[in-house]
Amino acid sequence: MRYLLPIEGGVVVADDLIRYDVLVQDALRGVVRKVMREVAEGGLPGDHHFYIAFDTTAPGVRMSSRLRQQHPEEMTVVLQHQFWDLAVSEHGFEVGLSFGGVPERLLVPFAAVKGFFDPSVQFGLQFDPATASQPAADGPAAPAAAPPAGVSPLPKAGVPAPSPSGEKPSTPPSEGAAEDKPKEGAEVVSLDAFRKKP
Repeated sequence: MRYLLPIEGGVVVADDLIRYDVLVQDALRGVVRKVMREVAEGGLPGDHHFYIAFDTTAPGVRMSSRLRQQHPEEMTVVLQHQFWDLAVSEHGFEVGLSFGGVPERLLVPFAAVKGFFDPSVQFGLQFDPATASQPAADGPAAPAAAPPAGVSPLPKAGVPAPSPSGEKPSTPPSEGAAEDKPKEGAEVVSLDAFRKKP
């Protein structure tokens, strides 16, 4: 990453050899890790629930071939009522979910997470895939992938998500802590369901 520094009579271009962008992204992934650990230990407090988007092609992602065929690039899961056995490590989380009545187990490294949204408090983070891991030493970071047509991107990590014009997510109201077993199929939805339409 390069920064333009104003000086008298011109501009100096400075290389960011420390990679502050990567450090900030890693720190904000730590927020997601801490929140997920608290939920794994004590369940979801109040009305909190999460929409987590992740890159299904990222190294370390484990999911069934059936789900991988349905979501070859990106997947968004909802952690509210229908998840169980959430386990969080330093590098990722593992969770049980039901898709169409079929129980599945997902392993998602935090480096694969592209978006984290808690609609109960309108808090969201979007992670730049280019900073999910260090770029090659000699090459520049790859540009962030553009969102699909008609989808507004979440704010970049650290910026609160906009209000979704009073609409609530299409999931049932929270009943407190996570259940031990699934009731029915988990809903996989797009994050654009919570964004203002232009």
